[in-house]
Amino acid sequence: MSATVSSTQPIRDPDVDSQRLMGRRGWWLVVLNVLIPGSAQMLAGNKRLGRIGLSATLTLWALVVVTVILVLTARSWLLSVALTPWFLIVVQVLLALYAVLFVVLTLDTLRLVRLVRLSGTSRGLVAVLTVVGLVLSVGGASWGSYLAGVAGGGIGSIFSATQSLPAVDGRYNVLLLGGDAGDDREGLRPDSISVVSIDADSGEAVMIGLPRDMLGARFAEGSPMAARYPDGYWNCDVDVCKLNSIYTEAEVWHADYYPDAVANSSSPGIEATKDAAEGITGLTIQYYVLVDMAGFSSLIDALGGVDIEVTERLPIGGDENFNNVDEWIEPGMHHFNGYYAQWYARSRHGTSDYDRMARQKELIAAVVSQFEPVNVLTKFEDVMSAGSDLIKTDVPANQLGFFAELANKTRTHELRTYDLTPENGVDQDNPDIDAIHTAVEAELEATPTP
Repeated sequence: MSATVSSTQPIRDPDVDSQRLMGRRGWWLVVLNVLIPGSAQMLAGNKRLGRIGLSATLTLWALVVVTVILVLTARSWLLSVALTPWFLIVVQVLLALYAVLFVVLTLDTLRLVRLVRLSGTSRGLVAVLTVVGLVLSVGGASWGSYLAGVAGGGIGSIFSATQSLPAVDGRYNVLLLGGDAGDDREGLRPDSISVVSIDADSGEAVMIGLPRDMLGARFAEGSPMAARYPDGYWNCDVDVCKLNSIYTEAEVWHADYYPDAVANSSSPGIEATKDAAEGITGLTIQYYVLVDMAGFSSLIDALGGVDIEVTERLPIGGDENFNNVDEWIEPGMHHFNGYYAQWYARSRHGTSDYDRMARQKELIAAVVSQFEPVNVLTKFEDVMSAGSDLIKTDVPANQLGFFAELANKTRTHELRTYDLTPENGVDQDNPDIDAIHTAVEAELEATPTP
């Protein structure tokens, strides 16, 4: 009777005295546990546990299939959901639970295999396969759970909960500030100021560079700073009426002009600078991104450095007469870490501010090129940590999916730049604001070079 049962149900009720049969059965159970967790229990063990494992596995597969379909049909919506902190928390918890479940299923599978009944060779190979499967499956689920937690924390700390804003004239315009809070300054003062204008459909983008030393900036109509300086930024409350001192004036002296700024994930200095950028360019600016130049160094280190071709000798430290220079950055191709990349962008002496603007844009482009999926994933924790220290923005978290999709389109175009410099007919000491409006409009309407 026992022999009959063993022959008809060799998986559930095997002939335990046959090492050959037990070895073959052990291989089947371990492979099934790796490929279809829960199936080993359904065939040879506790069917209730098997149903739990199989249901979890099939649900996971179904979610993968649905995700692939959404990537092909509704990628923007999928990214919008996937990049929200609450969704990432759900993913983190589910993957952690699945990792625990797979450990339970694997240990139970080993019990069902009955290693002591296998031959010495089969026993060792089955044990090795079980460990490999456990490491790959549990390690993968745990790693995914960890990444989801890091991403959720990073997104929550960087992006805001403010309301989404629509495109204006078919474009999103983002104020990009490179902040520098030096020891000799009262408050932060933007070292670089640009407006990135992005076509909402094609992703084609133009970066408009504003000289930080520009005088007589005009402010957006109806803004608090326009009420104070209706004829432009002259006779101001700080030592010199330059564009980059607007941030300090509003932040330190006139914070009451922008009482809702902090609640909207901004600051009075940023809002005043945004109003100035709108007044100068004639564009409506929906969002800002403030990049801390000190944090920029950490991001570059996290990404493994950047490749830059240096065209002129630049000092690290020192004064305008090149006294006390710590080191020189020599011409040629360099793979910069964060320290040298930061000095490449910030080096003041021996070149003009316009040269600095060009170097900073070059560095930003080099960093963007490093944001390849493999590079970011392999250094994900460091990148997210650096990003939390690096970036302040009022871009709402619920628009991340849309902007991620738009960024993919932008990468297919060459980023055009238009700097408000003497080369383009702009006198930073006495700018013709109306002429700048016309020039910016023409640049945005120009057909991009294929």
